Amino acid sequence: MALKCGIVGLPNVGKSTLFNCLSNAKAQAANFPFCTIDPNVGTITVPDERLNKLAEFVKPQNILPTTVEIVDIAGLVKGASKGEGLGNKFLGNIRECNAILHVLRCFDDPNVVHVDGSVNPVRDKEIIDTELQLKDLESVDVKAKKFEKQAKTGNDKEAVKTYNTLLKVKQVLESGQSARAAGLDESELPFVADLHLLTIKPVMYVCNVDEASAKTGNAYVEQVREAVKNENAEILVITAQMESEIAALETYEEKQMFLGEMGLDEPGVNKLIKSAYKLLDLQTYFTAGVKEVRAWTITKGMKAPEAAGVIHTDFTKGFIKAEVIAYNDFITLGSEAACREVGKLRIEGKEYVVADGDVMHFRFNV
Repeated sequence: MALKCGIVGLPNVGKSTLFNCLSNAKAQAANFPFCTIDPNVGTITVPDERLNKLAEFVKPQNILPTTVEIVDIAGLVKGASKGEGLGNKFLGNIRECNAILHVLRCFDDPNVVHVDGSVNPVRDKEIIDTELQLKDLESVDVKAKKFEKQAKTGNDKEAVKTYNTLLKVKQVLESGQSARAAGLDESELPFVADLHLLTIKPVMYVCNVDEASAKTGNAYVEQVREAVKNENAEILVITAQMESEIAALETYEEKQMFLGEMGLDEPGVNKLIKSAYKLLDLQTYFTAGVKEVRAWTITKGMKAPEAAGVIHTDFTKGFIKAEVIAYNDFITLGSEAACREVGKLRIEGKEYVVADGDVMHFRFNV
């Protein structure tokens, strides 16, 4: 799946440090603005305990997890919508992403400079929101002017719908809210799809805290929670510096010992990757055989032929049917043969909507 999340935020909030923890692609991290100029793209393995559990039963030759792309984008400053700093480049990079991970600095450290001189995550959030909203408003205005005359004659119904949808989004943006707040339904979204609006993308706020606040958060995090309570957005608390230390440990045992000492059950980056996957509206199905147990990424709501096409496009064209076992049934009974024996292996056709965790085999004819 060619979907990706972009990590955004002001300079020096911990974006590149976090990206380095997530990916083997090492972004430069330094204590000055605009350290990241070109976006760094990392293909990140999605942690999924179910994959390992299936492998315990099947004992395959190979285990292949699924992945998601994370992009570390240059830091933003006030005036970016007008081209200040690396504004145009930054905004163009966000436009290419499908969802946004907005990193907010929620820690005090006199040794790490803040581009605005003080720590205030709500102010930081509003700076970026404003710049993205201004850029979206510019895009909406340009398109609205093109459709205004056609819409006012009333002869072209599509033009009327387009214009009315654009006005709806414009009103929300002018009120200082993001395009997400317009609440566009499925029939309205196509009228703005070509604009690739920055503030209509799903967002998750990542609060980068100090080590002492890793488990419970702090006052800065509470300020963010209050500020975004009406946005229907997820908040994740993470300590980028500590995650960097965990990532540097060589063995699984060392990492578990470190986590145990900190009172944590898993690395914060694992939670972040899973949340990013969810933010992109993705889910997983599995194929399980002696050669390999593999996780495959699909969009939620995808039907069986489309899901088969993720393996190979020919599978969609020649799709006949799918053999499906629910993940819990497979684990409870311990094998495909056992599931088949008691009728837990189902035969599904072209209209079957794949469920998260399904273990599948496809029958096709090319």
